Amino acid sequence: MSAHPSRRESLPPSTPATVSVFASPGSWIESAALDQCRQVAALPGMVHVAGMPDLHPGKGAPIGAAMTSTALYPFLVGSDIGCGIAVFPIALRRAVPERLAARFPDLDRALDPKRDADDPAWAVVTGDIPAGHLDGLGTVGRGNHFVELARVGTVLAPEHASRLGLDAGDLVLVVHSGSRGLGERILRAHTEAHGAGPAPDPAAYLARHDAAVRWGSLNRRLLAARVAHALGAEPTAPIVDQCHNLVEVRDGHYLHRKGAAPGDGRDVLVAGTRGTPSYLVAAHAGPAANHSVAHGAGRKMSRADALRRGRAKHTVEELRRTPLGSVVVCGERQLLFEEAPTAYKRIEQVIGDLAAHDLATPVATTVPLVTYKTPDLGPRSGRRDNRRGRGRP
Repeated sequence: MSAHPSRRESLPPSTPATVSVFASPGSWIESAALDQCRQVAALPGMVHVAGMPDLHPGKGAPIGAAMTSTALYPFLVGSDIGCGIAVFPIALRRAVPERLAARFPDLDRALDPKRDADDPAWAVVTGDIPAGHLDGLGTVGRGNHFVELARVGTVLAPEHASRLGLDAGDLVLVVHSGSRGLGERILRAHTEAHGAGPAPDPAAYLARHDAAVRWGSLNRRLLAARVAHALGAEPTAPIVDQCHNLVEVRDGHYLHRKGAAPGDGRDVLVAGTRGTPSYLVAAHAGPAANHSVAHGAGRKMSRADALRRGRAKHTVEELRRTPLGSVVVCGERQLLFEEAPTAYKRIEQVIGDLAAHDLATPVATTVPLVTYKTPDLGPRSGRRDNRRGRGRP
């Protein structure tokens, strides 16, 4: 860990496990998130808790944290096992946001192997569907999940960008989605029998968990393929695909990540908001950070606060066009307000903290052109905005 000041000193030395939060003193970290780090540190078998600069409170456990222990705690991974962010190059002749936004497919409509057998997106699927889970294939989900067409903006580390095959001006699809109900089913089966306690049979849990991780990765490929075909482009393989809700066995311990991306020599897309750039980074985090980096800007407002404040400050039409000139496709008004850029921390601060603590090297920015959340069915569709889903990291 570098000499850059962190919040490590703010946590009492009496906690059973060590706790480090890799954020500068000027970063916005809620006290409730620090409290949750302490609570996790007090769990039996816990060794070390590392909070990322996007740390914020979650349901029962902090989001933006990597946690090592001698016991496997499924609730520290959460219900959206396998949630992650992938980046796919895409070649388009012209990138006019308004025109392309109208061509995005309905990513609430799942692909059915029989009904949609001739859909060209299936070409990215090789082998069996993990866990045989057919529900929700090719759908993006709710919460902070999205599919985004973006342009590579500023190249900050040319050698790393060249390694990824990227130049300023290139177009990419950024896909953020998870296991679409499969992970929830796995966690529910555990909690119904064991509550928030550890997994009595870690190997059995890990087998189901690993299937959900593979499913999430496959689904991100399906989503990218569906959008690429709809925009008149050929699907490509991802140049980045990192899961940020998972557990792995490392150095004899269980390393849980909840809204934290693997940072041990991986390339990671740290998501901004639909109104700000995101950052591709080359991660090189060590054991003090539990080999992890941030996964996004991190919420600074609850969904209820974002909804209340957003309705007082913005109209729906204002939120469908960002200051960057990008277009937001979202037919659910409530979700538009809940996911407003102002509900999140400054992505520049998060990236600055990662760099200052020597956890990652910023490589390039990606600037949104079209951010897809839910299908925009128009004012006369009659569909109510009441389809709520899980999909939070």
